[in-house]
Amino acid sequence: MNSKANAYKQHDDKRLLVEKHAPLVKRIAHHLMARLPASVLVEDLIQAGMIGLLEASRNFDGSKGASFETFAGIRIRGAMLDEIRKGDWTPRSVHKNGRAIAEAISEVERETGGDAKDVDVAEKMQVSLADYHQMLSEVNAGKIIGIEDLGVTEDVLTTDKNKGENTPFDDLMEGSFQKALANAITTLPEREAIVLSLYYDEELNLREIGEVLDVSESRVSQIHSQAMLRLKSRMQAWQAG
Repeated sequence: MNSKANAYKQHDDKRLLVEKHAPLVKRIAHHLMARLPASVLVEDLIQAGMIGLLEASRNFDGSKGASFETFAGIRIRGAMLDEIRKGDWTPRSVHKNGRAIAEAISEVERETGGDAKDVDVAEKMQVSLADYHQMLSEVNAGKIIGIEDLGVTEDVLTTDKNKGENTPFDDLMEGSFQKALANAITTLPEREAIVLSLYYDEELNLREIGEVLDVSESRVSQIHSQAMLRLKSRMQAWQAG
């Protein structure tokens, strides 16, 4: 096959990859929309995700071990998150409250040696329980609380081997972080661990999780926020150590 014919074949292969995985973009976009306010349009997420998919089709190397769907999924979600961050509509007070909650959880758990309960965190912050729950809801609605908020990129938690530039020390640290994060998740209160599992592993949205647990969607939102902020405080302690 001459070089021109080979170039045409590569172009067709990439076009087919994009066409086949276009539904993946929509699925990821709608999954993200379940935890975003109405001001974010799903069409904008899909547009950003398609750019991520096109980039993935250009950069994918099948000899590295990861499937294209895994590789593309990371790039699609990353492109959507970048699009959201470019127009950060989250009030500064929400970011401030998120940091304050994580610090309060950390302080309560350091003082008591156990899981910080809602009422304990509210007392530490000197706010009512209702106000604390409202803060949790705003943090969850106002921004995506995901693995990137634990101080690392999402790539750290994937088996994607397409990085190519990692040193042995990088690999060791990433493996260490994964182990520490897995251990931290196992120490979460049972309901918080269940919510994270249903949300990230089973890809249920907040309404569906509420039906499983027989609680309101807003309560699931609060539990999800508190779980991620608890993890954030615990992983910051691990990184500092």
